Amino acid sequence: MTRTLVIGATGNIGRHVVLHLAANDQPVRTLTRKSNGACMPPQVEVVQGDLTSPESLDGCLGGIDAVFLVWTAPLAAFGPALERIAKHVRRIVFLSAPLKTPHPFFQQPNPIRMQTEQIERMIEASGLDWTFLRPGMLASNSLHWWAPQIRDGDVVRWPYLSVPTAPIDSRDIAAVAVRALCDDGHAGAEYVLTGPQSLSQFEQISTIGRVIGRTLPIQEIPPDEAQRELSATMPASIVKMLLDAWSAGVGLPAFVTSTVAEITGTPARTFLDWATDHAADFRPRPRDNAQPL
Repeated sequence: MTRTLVIGATGNIGRHVVLHLAANDQPVRTLTRKSNGACMPPQVEVVQGDLTSPESLDGCLGGIDAVFLVWTAPLAAFGPALERIAKHVRRIVFLSAPLKTPHPFFQQPNPIRMQTEQIERMIEASGLDWTFLRPGMLASNSLHWWAPQIRDGDVVRWPYLSVPTAPIDSRDIAAVAVRALCDDGHAGAEYVLTGPQSLSQFEQISTIGRVIGRTLPIQEIPPDEAQRELSATMPASIVKMLLDAWSAGVGLPAFVTSTVAEITGTPARTFLDWATDHAADFRPRPRDNAQPL
């Protein structure tokens, strides 16, 4: 049995790592900054600690064999936190980024990329057995990008509709993480994780429409217009990173790997699978002020 501490357990991927571990009867503990924590399955231990206060981590790490890490704190706090982790555990699985993926889509310079590279170098020098997970585009991005427009019944306005990606289900990333946490043979591995299909953004939006039984009106907008509109809901640096990546991907198929199937023994879920499971998120919601009949 591997005793795992999940750091980042309330996020989209960390939450699924917790659920996978619990479903496999693996002892799992989650880190939270607040004493009330997040709602977790009853068999999951919730402990309080703060990544920016390294001394608070010792009690959280006691008796732990492996750490799944999603880093969201300031970069300056990483070194001291990693020192504490390395004193207690033997294995770390870090949710990284597709830094070395050989496709122009993933090779655009940006601040997040540079920070992630620094974190990886520190992990490599820590003496821990490490595994880096490098997921590509997440299927769940659709919930932030397109769901509001689709729910409101508006035209879906989006740039670079012809550019393909291979969106991956967060549950598949979590399944690979669990194998890397619990099984031997993954030390030093860098797993590039994608969905099984190269689909244009137009095809992805159309797939959502089929799942919810609607023919969605889709309008391509130029990059400068997208920069203005998307910056209303995302940091400008993230918008620039995305626009640069899509621009670099024009005319190229998406980079697709079979790593999920190779590691887990189960094929990666298709975007249609993901959209079907999340259909309710794209349908109109009852008005908050609606009165029951």
